[in-house]
Amino acid sequence: SVPPGMLPLCHRPPAWGRAARQPPSLPLAPCRAFSNNKIIVELDESSGVATMKFKSPPVNSLSLDFLTEFCISLEKLENNRACRGVIITSAVPRIFSSGLDITEMCGKSTEHYAEFWRAVQEMWLRLYGSNMVTVAAVNGSSPAGGCLMALSCDYRIMVENPKFSIGLNEAQLGIVAPFWFKDTFVNVVGHRVAERSLQLGSLHPAPEALKFGLVDELVPEEKLQEKTGAVMAQWLALPDHARQLTKSMMRKAVLDRLVAHREEDIQNFISFISKESIQKSLRMYMEMLKKKKG
Repeated sequence: SVPPGMLPLCHRPPAWGRAARQPPSLPLAPCRAFSNNKIIVELDESSGVATMKFKSPPVNSLSLDFLTEFCISLEKLENNRACRGVIITSAVPRIFSSGLDITEMCGKSTEHYAEFWRAVQEMWLRLYGSNMVTVAAVNGSSPAGGCLMALSCDYRIMVENPKFSIGLNEAQLGIVAPFWFKDTFVNVVGHRVAERSLQLGSLHPAPEALKFGLVDELVPEEKLQEKTGAVMAQWLALPDHARQLTKSMMRKAVLDRLVAHREEDIQNFISFISKESIQKSLRMYMEMLKKKKG
């Protein structure tokens, strides 16, 4: 444990945030960590770059607990003047995030569905509207809600592995992606690609995701940290206020739309997810997952 007021010294991978500017002869940097159960958070105060690593095995599913921790962590970083950018990635091999936790949506009370959906909304409002530079280092597959998290960042770098895929595949489960998922997707890939992909519930292998603009770059796994650090340094080279105002101008209408219809969106989710046909579909999907594990 570290005495109050003292910063722990922690080993930092050579490139999260500082590679472009820091000589290799300085292996240690002051790091402030406030990790919790499901997310490891480290802030390198000398570069102003934090990393949030999802660590909720087996697949980093977005449970109510996970979403709550994510929002608290993001808010702490947002309120810390030393932090200007955050890299979002996974500490679980081969998966970025599998998306919304189906157990939160199956066989629960309407009160629980409302609380869960409010947490999903909160995650998106905070991430999509963040003042910080947000870079997703997608080091595994990223369906559904995992894809939404990546889409909500300013920049996406994915590991160059055709076995890893990304997309909003809700239609495959008989679920309709909400309007704000759709708006975020359209803003990244354009209307036609989004329309086809959403209707088919497509999961795009990494090379296809790059082709459609769903991710900005592909890199070999061993180069991911280095590349992410270089991209972050490039974005942080700009004056914060100009970048923040531009981001707000580009995203405000989409954010405002959910804020204005938030309660209505929660009620829509509850009435949809409570339908027996949807519950049956989710139960079948959970059974299928159990058999796969078995």
